[in-house]
Amino acid sequence: MNSVVEPATYDDETYRQIAKAIAFLHQHHLDQPDLATVARHVHLSEYHFQRLFTRWAGISPKRFLQNLTVDYAKAKLAETKSLLDLTGEVGLSSPSRLHDLFVSLEAMSPGEFKAGGVGLEIRYGIHATPFGLCLLAKTARGICNLHFLETPDQAVAEHLLQTEWPGATLVADQPGTAGECDSLRERFANRIFTANPDRPLVLVVKGTNFQIQVWRALLQIPLGGLMTYQGLAKAIGRPTAARAVGNAVGCNPVGYLIPCHRVIRASGEWGGYRWGAARKTLLLGWEAGQTQALT
Repeated sequence: MNSVVEPATYDDETYRQIAKAIAFLHQHHLDQPDLATVARHVHLSEYHFQRLFTRWAGISPKRFLQNLTVDYAKAKLAETKSLLDLTGEVGLSSPSRLHDLFVSLEAMSPGEFKAGGVGLEIRYGIHATPFGLCLLAKTARGICNLHFLETPDQAVAEHLLQTEWPGATLVADQPGTAGECDSLRERFANRIFTANPDRPLVLVVKGTNFQIQVWRALLQIPLGGLMTYQGLAKAIGRPTAARAVGNAVGCNPVGYLIPCHRVIRASGEWGGYRWGAARKTLLLGWEAGQTQALT
């Protein structure tokens, strides 16, 4: 592990400064802007920007910029495919597999799916993450939603949940959902990506059988890994269903924990993302930084 990287701290202001810097880096990556140029763009000194960015990403802005190239993405696609071909663990071949943040996935029954949350109590809160504010919602069984937000607007958050769970009873419960986010922030800050059997994160999702199959397969893509939509379709035994796979990926109800951001175009371009292309760049760049900082 790289012992010189400081433990990270996360708040919404830090996220916004980093997001602004990364958007600038992505927009101008062909020009290879230097540290001074990016620091000026976010209104920080070179020293403070370098330190803030490295604490957040685990690597320097210059090294981060190298991870935004199409060549890097294509190399990661090939590396991930080789790894998953070797392990044979994609799709439903090992449905109980837990991914790097120790996440397990449970599907609601067909009856629960059709009921749309009738009789279900869902508690939710809005919390800071390395990638911006998130709405985290959970049932008594586990986390059912994680949506990234632009503002801490409770009305917007509740509307999102009402759309997905029209029959459920929604309860704003900031303290009650803080534990799951605290666990995530602790792992992010200390760069811990190994299983922790004492503090598992259980996801409870509703979807069609096909969607559940795709979401399970997403959990097999390792931290820092990348896969194409066609590759994911082949992995679940549906090689002609790349478009349907893309739709299922776009319907992912639990951001980051079900890592739909790790699916990109075969060209090496990031492609779309339910919570915005800029946030996808943050997620993928951050993960690349973690894998490099840990080696």
